[in-house]
Amino acid sequence: MTDVTIDTDRPFRGILLRLLSGFLFAAMVVMVKATSEEVPLGEIVFFRSAFALIPLIAFLWIRGEFPSGLRTKRPWGHVLRSGFGAAAMFTSFAAIARLPVAEATLIGYLSPVLTAIAGVILLGERMTIFRIGGVVLGLAGVAVLVWPELGGGVADDGRLAGLVLGVITAILTALALAMTRSLARNESPGAIAFYFALASAAAGLATLPGGWVMPLAQGFWFLVLAGIFGGFAHIAMTVAFRYAEASRLAPFEYVALIWAVLADLLIFGLPLAPAFFFALPLVLGGAAFAALERSRRKAVAA
Repeated sequence: MTDVTIDTDRPFRGILLRLLSGFLFAAMVVMVKATSEEVPLGEIVFFRSAFALIPLIAFLWIRGEFPSGLRTKRPWGHVLRSGFGAAAMFTSFAAIARLPVAEATLIGYLSPVLTAIAGVILLGERMTIFRIGGVVLGLAGVAVLVWPELGGGVADDGRLAGLVLGVITAILTALALAMTRSLARNESPGAIAFYFALASAAAGLATLPGGWVMPLAQGFWFLVLAGIFGGFAHIAMTVAFRYAEASRLAPFEYVALIWAVLADLLIFGLPLAPAFFFALPLVLGGAAFAALERSRRKAVAA
């Protein structure tokens, strides 16, 4: 939902909204991790997606885009994009259950790097030195995170599985974002977000026969808040692009990592692994390369 008219007279408002969206996404992740030991994965995905529809539909209705804005000429494009996105939600939540929030968030920054590569494969875009450099740095950062589990010490199978799931999430998210860029050429951003949330909720509901649980009162409200936070985070990110260009907002995407670190230290009592500090500049450097490539492409087009 980022294909909106930009009011460049209010960039500060856009920055504040982008920071708010990062905080809300981090709060959503905390809710997911807090319930991951009690509630099955598919049930978490359902609650996250179903309750995200509430603020999303309200936002579209206020803008006069519900239900008229949900018309589509590319239903199979939505199916493909929503399929990638729903699969990414499953693997992301599975990774969050096994990793500190900070590590799961850091691996997520591989997505813009891999999106650039997906653009080459799926959309016929040109390979550039920025894209190559971003991939090299990003994958080097992941290698640093994984190395302690493969370097001959006592391996933590749960953490290793979480790291692998995090990388799979980044790949699936990149494919979903590439499809979003394709759909955004002639589809409403509201329709893209709505059908993704609807498909994810349906995918989560499909796991009901596998065994759901009745969470405790606290766990239930955590699940509800995960959806509400996720829905409002998406809206805040969408509106942010009304007031500021993507290149101006890009540096503020990384502030969300601060909230992830604080969540590990203050809420879950998880120390930061030494490998995290070595991987941090590599992964963020790869994401910065992707942002520079995107800004350069827009400048050339202009």
